[in-house]
Amino acid sequence: MGKGYDSKGIGMTEQQDRRDREREEIAARVASFKATQEKFRREREEYFFTTLHSARHGEKSRQALERPPFWP
Repeated sequence: MGKGYDSKGIGMTEQQDRRDREREEIAARVASFKATQEKFRREREEYFFTTLHSARHGEKSRQALERPPFWP
């Protein structure tokens, strides 16, 4: 066992390196998940505002507000 290293020391370093890589992978996956959730939130918000605008300002909505179908 030359250079002052024993097999336990090397094994522990390898385990620590593996744990560090796993933590980095988990952190990357969490960041990706959060980014995807944020994208979905923005898309829902955009859809909501577009739909609301269409409902308020669309031609059919305008006609319905001016003269409901049950009025003579």
